[in-house]
Amino acid sequence: MTRYRFTLFVAGDTERSQRAYASLRRICRERLGDEFEIELVDVVRDPEQAEAHRVLTTPTVVKEHPEPRRRITGDLSDAARVMAALGLEPGWPDLLHPA
Repeated sequence: MTRYRFTLFVAGDTERSQRAYASLRRICRERLGDEFEIELVDVVRDPEQAEAHRVLTTPTVVKEHPEPRRRITGDLSDAARVMAALGLEPGWPDLLHPA
């Protein structure tokens, strides 16, 4: 089974950053089970990482693996929007309960 890798860029340890992480984690658990990892990058502490990934706003999620690389910026509370942007559309095979 494919292991998905995401990088979540946030600005500081704020309520907004915590909500973004919680939303992404919830969506991944619901859609991918345990087959994911999230790297958290604080652009305040590591601006070079943000620059290397061309991140201009936070929160931003980059799906690193599997290809193709995809990203979404802004509010992550709308699961359908996040899944579509990251290429995890509801039409994909059900990874939690395969046929």
